[in-house]
Amino acid sequence: MNGELEFEKPIVELERKLEELKRFSEEKKIDLSEEIAKLEKEIETTREKIFRNLNPWQRTLLARHPRRPYTLDYVGMIMRDFVALAGDRLFGEDEAIVGGLARFEGRTVVVIGHQKGRNTKENLRRNFGMPHPEGYRKAMRLMKLAEKFHFPVITFIDTPGAYPGIGAEERGQAEAIARNLMIMARLKTPIISIVIGEGGSGGALGIGVADRIYMLENAVYYVCTPEACSAILWRDSSKAPQAAQVQGITSLDLERLGVIDGIIPEPLGGAHRDPEKTAQNIKKVLKQAIEELISIPVEELLERRYEKYRKMGKFIETSSFEG
Repeated sequence: MNGELEFEKPIVELERKLEELKRFSEEKKIDLSEEIAKLEKEIETTREKIFRNLNPWQRTLLARHPRRPYTLDYVGMIMRDFVALAGDRLFGEDEAIVGGLARFEGRTVVVIGHQKGRNTKENLRRNFGMPHPEGYRKAMRLMKLAEKFHFPVITFIDTPGAYPGIGAEERGQAEAIARNLMIMARLKTPIISIVIGEGGSGGALGIGVADRIYMLENAVYYVCTPEACSAILWRDSSKAPQAAQVQGITSLDLERLGVIDGIIPEPLGGAHRDPEKTAQNIKKVLKQAIEELISIPVEELLERRYEKYRKMGKFIETSSFEG
């Protein structure tokens, strides 16, 4: 299997044996249906055991899987008549963020999302899904367009973080993200965000302030990558699995903390195992969320959005220490 992960190897080995057994049965004209059925059952049991008990680091690796569907894949599967709109009208085009108009369930929407590449050439073009400030300014331009025509905004989040290069900083990376946070907090139209892979730091938040926030089951959402966290805490990036364990980055962690509104299930084995099924799960959630949000008056929508972020997270208050 292309792009197999370490914890998937027991499944891969069994699948390889199954293929060999089927090939042998066909070539030798021998009925091995009973043995094949037993092996198929063993594969299913092994897959169930592994993927029902993933730890945070394994989910992080799954969220980064090279065959995992990206924004444009989902747009193609659940929307029609997508028209891409490019450029920020200030500096240039950033292909790490894609966006435009599309039809979803008979309704015009503005869709925006991070986009990674499938190979080295595509990743260089997409900057490995790490946007420059012009990408966020393009997103802001599309959001203002959505507000003008009362189109719902749908964003797909999948980035390790905003690009930290000198050029990006010189062109106002932090300002571009901060301005998007402000614009989205006040945008007079419904916003729905879905973390489909990695949700990395401000790079994710730059298109992630929304009325409804969902995560795919095996997606992750973090302040910084587990590698960066372990490098900061232990000065050793190899301790990323330990960092992931304590960061609280999985969909289950974030739903429990009230950061997200729901978890969208993935097929057993991850979204890449059945992209169409995953897309239909996303479509179902999007349809329900849009129907609920468009019925809410604008002023009430903005008030609810404000309250949502005021109440987000959990903390404990204690009395001040008196010596």
